[in-house]
Amino acid sequence: MAAFEVRGGKQLRGEITPQGAKNEALQILCAVLLTPEPVTISNIPDIRDVNKLIELLRDMGVKVGKLASDTYVFQAENVNLDYLDTPEFVAQAGALRGSVMILGPMLARYGRCQLPKPGGDKIGRRPMDTHFLGLEKLGGKLTLEGLDFYRIKVEGKLTGTHMLLDEASVTGTANILMAAVLAEGTTTIYNAACEPYLQQLCRMLVRMGARIQGIGSNLLTIEGVDRLGGTEHRMLPDMIEIGSFIGLAAMTGSEITIKDCQIPELGLIPDTFRKLGIQLDFRGDDIYIPAQQHYEIATYLDGSILTVSDHTWPGFTPDLLSIVLVVACQAKGTVLIHQKMFESRLFFVDKLIDMGAQIILCDPHRATVIGLDQQKQLHGITMTSPDIRAGVALLIAALSAEGKSTILNVEQIDRGYQFIDQRLNALGAEIRRV
Repeated sequence: MAAFEVRGGKQLRGEITPQGAKNEALQILCAVLLTPEPVTISNIPDIRDVNKLIELLRDMGVKVGKLASDTYVFQAENVNLDYLDTPEFVAQAGALRGSVMILGPMLARYGRCQLPKPGGDKIGRRPMDTHFLGLEKLGGKLTLEGLDFYRIKVEGKLTGTHMLLDEASVTGTANILMAAVLAEGTTTIYNAACEPYLQQLCRMLVRMGARIQGIGSNLLTIEGVDRLGGTEHRMLPDMIEIGSFIGLAAMTGSEITIKDCQIPELGLIPDTFRKLGIQLDFRGDDIYIPAQQHYEIATYLDGSILTVSDHTWPGFTPDLLSIVLVVACQAKGTVLIHQKMFESRLFFVDKLIDMGAQIILCDPHRATVIGLDQQKQLHGITMTSPDIRAGVALLIAALSAEGKSTILNVEQIDRGYQFIDQRLNALGAEIRRV
């Protein structure tokens, strides 16, 4: 098990460029299964989860060529369906949450797919009902073996229909969308997710020949086509990395410029950090964060305590609530963090409390943070990263703290952040991988 040794209390300075978006990559990569023609994808992040998915596609028979460090060409001309029956496939797919998004493309193109219950972060219940209910409405027949193995197939072709999703699931919408583009007739998906990454998937599919209307809204209309072709696609920068770097700059009092941010795609992220008192300056498509010794949390107009909560897009992304929480530890003022979507994502605040933060964990979904206003520094401790996002929040805390911190289980961080130790060290951080 790898660990980070972090010497905190250092001001950072310089420029950093966000990696390609992990959550987009997991959708886009699975979409290559929809066509036998070559698909070229650039700005792919070199992170563990994405590399594992590329390895899975290769082992399924997809031809994979690496054109540059962040650019690959994929050709799913001869997918090996027999590989789905092997223990190797079960082990690979079961270890990777993103493997769930092969279901829609495989069902649409080959009429069947199977999958063990996928893994991923232990952040609470993440049921897959939306995926399967949508695919069943298109004509898929689901068989559940035990509690953790799914088989789905269709006799003939999938058929378009109207559906109202029980939740605006991003991965569920992506799976259903990728199945619907090759179904017969018209499919309408209401209460569809509309995150920028889902919009990116829609635009890529349209370039491949799909017919999709309502992109960017919660009502998608898909006219099925017989065949999709190849295309080229460049992924967005990762909005979670961008938010993490904003938080890092504030927490460490650092002057940082985040390059090539695609600012129009960030939604409420910049304004949410501004509510914490963090100064942001948009310079073209870059975000400049000046060194700040203090930042003060806003209140509501009546003077009551600010609440920051997550919501489906265009609400604030749940993946950044951990960062907001840790940044609030050194703000002036108080904020209530309300994590609505996952009941285990706040279960890292005990480590921040051990470091000296003033936090009340109200229940599994809510925490009240009373900021220290830089009057007292956090102190280094030994801790374990429980999941990707909490891991980076703890890394930010360690970089701001006095003394040495040790973060165990940093493989979790590696799943979502590309060479994060090397990139932050280039800004003046002192992180050693041991």
